[in-house]
Amino acid sequence: MNQPTAPVWAPQHLRLGIRAAGVALWSWNVDTDRLTMDAMGYALWNVPENVEVAFEDLSRYIHPADRDRVRAAFNATRGIVGPYEIDFRILIEDEVRWISARGRGDDEGIVGNVMYGVFLDVTGRKQAEEAHELLAGEMSHRVKNLIAIAGALTSMSSRAPGTKEEMASELTSRLAALGRAHDLVRPVPGQTENAALLADLMSILLNPYDDPGAFSGRIRVAAPRMGVDEAAATDLALVIHELATNSLKYGALSSASGLLDLTCTLAEDEVVMVWTERGGPAVSPPANASGFGSRLLDRIVTRKLRGSIDYQWSPEGLIATVRVKAERLLADRGALDEDKP
Repeated sequence: MNQPTAPVWAPQHLRLGIRAAGVALWSWNVDTDRLTMDAMGYALWNVPENVEVAFEDLSRYIHPADRDRVRAAFNATRGIVGPYEIDFRILIEDEVRWISARGRGDDEGIVGNVMYGVFLDVTGRKQAEEAHELLAGEMSHRVKNLIAIAGALTSMSSRAPGTKEEMASELTSRLAALGRAHDLVRPVPGQTENAALLADLMSILLNPYDDPGAFSGRIRVAAPRMGVDEAAATDLALVIHELATNSLKYGALSSASGLLDLTCTLAEDEVVMVWTERGGPAVSPPANASGFGSRLLDRIVTRKLRGSIDYQWSPEGLIATVRVKAERLLADRGALDEDKP
């Protein structure tokens, strides 16, 4: 049997393969500290083509938080045996890009004091990693909250008069309502129907936390008649769920005498949601304002809904005011830059 003939890789073939892979080439003169790149490299760094640049020229594009680390890593490459790789961020106008710089250290492959390597644009991979880390943190946070909520709902159900069978039935009903509310927090894949009206959405989300055994109407909701698109409904559901969970653990909903008013108003182009707690234990600003729940709320309100959230920690109870542009709730947000850094 004839052995297959090994292909002959002409320079133009290698160039086509490198371009298809999105690889940018660079060379570094270790004596003069000058860098030269191919067209893809110049485009990646947004500098004029065919112009020699020094590391310091490119360093002004490196994210300030990464600049010293990258400088130290490049200086150390002369002492590295074999391949090296470093990932870092660069700022091109208002865009953040992730670059992976790869080469071989210890002067391996050096030609006339010029070393060679590649730059790869790994922005997509880094964004996926960050999203995965955020999702993992969010899921861990939700599981901890659900355990706390289940305990609180059990306590609430035990206060209602009746037999243990009636208590079990009421608890089951509460947990089922909690499950329906979580369907709004985590939409079912392939679900295409529009979300409910704003007032209906809020009522569904807060229904599991009501306590008829305490007194009637401890949770009151008022909102204008307006529809909310599916993406915005998910974001609002996360906000309300986080506020309700905190109230159930530390605020008005943790007490049989507690009262919650959730009022929404539409003022010109802005929706204002005021969350007011009364009748519960005295509250104070949390010692750890940078906890995951606080960061999750801030990320959703400020970055996804392009709004703001303010807290008033009065002794009578928390007052949280959320302001959101109405277009963020009603528009086709798929066409908007929903999660720009």
